[in-house]
Amino acid sequence: MADSTSKAEKDLATLKSTVTTISTLITQLQTTASSTDAKGVEKDSNVNALDLAHDTASLIKAHSTKLSLLIINKPFTATAITTVLRELISGPLPGLASSIEICNAVKYTKAMSEELQWRAKKLFTELGALITAIPLDGKVLNEEQKNGSLAEGKGSLAATGTVWEACDKIMELKTMGVGGLCIKKAEEYRDLVKDALEELQEWGEEESSDNEDEDDEAAGSADEEGAGISAQDAVDEMFASQHHIPSADPEKIRPRLESSLKRIRLVALMYAAVIKRRFKTLPYLPHPSLPPELKAKSDEDPGIVSCLDEVLDLLKKIPDITDELANAFYELDSQEIDKRMSECFFTAFSAVQLLITNWEGQKDEFSTWAYKFQIAMNKGW
Repeated sequence: MADSTSKAEKDLATLKSTVTTISTLITQLQTTASSTDAKGVEKDSNVNALDLAHDTASLIKAHSTKLSLLIINKPFTATAITTVLRELISGPLPGLASSIEICNAVKYTKAMSEELQWRAKKLFTELGALITAIPLDGKVLNEEQKNGSLAEGKGSLAATGTVWEACDKIMELKTMGVGGLCIKKAEEYRDLVKDALEELQEWGEEESSDNEDEDDEAAGSADEEGAGISAQDAVDEMFASQHHIPSADPEKIRPRLESSLKRIRLVALMYAAVIKRRFKTLPYLPHPSLPPELKAKSDEDPGIVSCLDEVLDLLKKIPDITDELANAFYELDSQEIDKRMSECFFTAFSAVQLLITNWEGQKDEFSTWAYKFQIAMNKGW
């Protein structure tokens, strides 16, 4: 009896030590995932980073499932839990960290490198939360600890679910690939541009109020009765009193709006064209060797990866600029409107210029459309 008790205590002590070890490792990996230089040199060109990330995330998901079952089902077996944790420490966790280092911007694009880092860090965080749920008192989790409660917080089952979700997000990158990620980001940016377009359209359709004298009188009365207006009322009134285009329109806001709306619609179309004609036709990345038609011209990389990063950076800027343009219209600031109009449309012009030729360096149907697009962007209001 004493021997069995002693063994159980040793097994539990070993488990506690292993939990400390894996928790420390996860903390280190979180830091590494945040600080990895996306432009670093690839360590092993024979290993595909996305394949490695997929396989290690799949193993982490399987091990988290085993762990979840072991901590809620009797009998509590410290040695079995320790075995699962040691397997995680020796294989999948450092493997995932390696995939982050291999997935550099030179071959996988800055976008993919940063995306894998972000998703891996999320997984490390969620796995760390599940590790903290491991009972170290030699007993399986009770119902509240398993299912969660107000007192216990998120239960182990919910924690396991978030680990699975984080693993799936990493595994998704293999199927998505660089091209799929570019498409996903471009669609997100396009949707933001469309939102700004709709808001501007609605604002332009609202009727202006020319009763400025009445508004000033009302404001004066409000000042006199200011004691009766709460701070919240003042804030609500400030946001409710949005400027509208006056009927006289001395600053020519209306013509500027009509021109901007027309060209922002073209910008939204530009995203769709880039997705269809360029991102969906990307050669597989990272390519172990150049496509035959490119290798015949030069042994050097044609710059597809760097081009993608430049284009994505420009496509990402446009939604922010359109928001600033919309704010300039709301303020009826003609100078700021002109500035943001030029900035927005020049950025779109530049993005298209980078993609004038296809990935083989040839002009095609998109090239013809791109020239027409650039001419439209250059037209003054």
